[in-house]
Amino acid sequence: MFIQTEATPNPQVLKFLPGRELLPGASREFTDAADAEDSALAGALFAIGGVTRVYFGDDFLTVTKDPSLDWSYLKAPILAEIMDHFTSGAPLIVGETAAEEEAVYEGETAQIVAEIKDLIDTRIRPAVAQDGGDILFSRFEPETGVVFLNMRGACSGCPSSAATLKAGVENLLRHYVPEVTRVEQTL
Repeated sequence: MFIQTEATPNPQVLKFLPGRELLPGASREFTDAADAEDSALAGALFAIGGVTRVYFGDDFLTVTKDPSLDWSYLKAPILAEIMDHFTSGAPLIVGETAAEEEAVYEGETAQIVAEIKDLIDTRIRPAVAQDGGDILFSRFEPETGVVFLNMRGACSGCPSSAATLKAGVENLLRHYVPEVTRVEQTL
């Protein structure tokens, strides 16, 4: 098994491409070892000292490290854990996890939210996935025109994520959805 690695715009995050699908059409982020109880791979990665966040995408995973450590120290043990997991045949995630409740929008607001989500899914998410990240719709405030987005994977904590959010995502959404006045990141 050959696992490719790619640098991301976030120097604390490395993207790993195991050459197979992980979570087709879905994603999952683990922010600490306790959060990883239903994934043996995420748990094993957190057991490596210095791993602070794990993200699974369609066909890649990203690992965030503690800024005080160097990738030259962490990369080999991370690769070993990924390889061991996939060669074992164990599932990536065990059991069902509770889905987050999503706000229900009605009328014209529902149509605006559908347009926003479509733009995010078709134009924005594929672009940020190339850098090992993801952007998910969180909510829309029709009174103010503010869209709240959740940055995940390599985008979470990336020094250039604020510029991506404002210069890229906000401009695109404001251009195609005039009701959008601003884009903000949820924490």
